Amino acid sequence: MAAEREYRSTKADPYSEATAEPTSSSSETAEVAAKSSEPEDYNSKCVFCRIAGQQEPGTELLHCENEELVCFRDIKPAAPHHYLVVPKKHIGNCRDLKKDHIELVENMVAVGKTILERNNFNDFKNVRMGFHVPPFCSISHLHLHVLAPVDQLGFFSKWVYRVNSYWFITADYLIEKLRT
Repeated sequence: MAAEREYRSTKADPYSEATAEPTSSSSETAEVAAKSSEPEDYNSKCVFCRIAGQQEPGTELLHCENEELVCFRDIKPAAPHHYLVVPKKHIGNCRDLKKDHIELVENMVAVGKTILERNNFNDFKNVRMGFHVPPFCSISHLHLHVLAPVDQLGFFSKWVYRVNSYWFITADYLIEKLRT
């Protein structure tokens, strides 16, 4: 009887047998390893995440005193001063924001104003700051457009950055919506 108990305890479970064969390809393994080393708030396929991580050598980051944000020039400027203020943490777009993101949006606006001042632009009545609303976002990473002077926007740009339209909302409008 003791021998029978010993046999049962040492007999291998057919469902838990290890195999020497790989369960995934080497490319799948590399992909999983790469994903596991990325922080949850980073997306390696997102160009703005790569810019924020300084992995896009062609993009010059402008000095930004807020460590949670980066700022750079728009690659297709609609105005003489057209900057993008982007959180380092990956956030999809303005519809993903909640009430606890109000401070983030306010900080983005403050950085935008600081960048304009550093570039000798101080007429804040002639500035537009806002976000494109999905599905009108070219990049699915939250970014604030800082445009100045607004009176120099071209015909098409006046439509693309039209205040509180279906496709573009101002930062002030977004903050107000998040408060309610």
